[in-house]
Amino acid sequence: MTGLSRTSADLDPRRRRILYRCWHRGIREMDLVFGTFAETEIAALDPTDLDEFELIMDEQDHDLHAWITGAQPLPEHFNTPLFARIAAYVPDFDPVTKASLEARLGNA
Repeated sequence: MTGLSRTSADLDPRRRRILYRCWHRGIREMDLVFGTFAETEIAALDPTDLDEFELIMDEQDHDLHAWITGAQPLPEHFNTPLFARIAAYVPDFDPVTKASLEARLGNA
């Protein structure tokens, strides 16, 4: 088992490697985005999509995070349907601040 719920047993070696890399990015936020996307989509990606996916995965996590959350503009070469599909798997990235904690605890 490489991800949260998907086994890699039925995948070819390239897809297994990609799935593993998706869950071992370096920062948890990107693990969640890429891992969740890969668990759902990896088996159906065609070779061209796999090539593009690997190019996207080669980017630095902090850049990917900024592009996915909209903190930085997405470079034109990544403005693709595949990147949009990946970004759709974005979990809640609301930063934890003193104000957000106080609001959550009712101490505002």
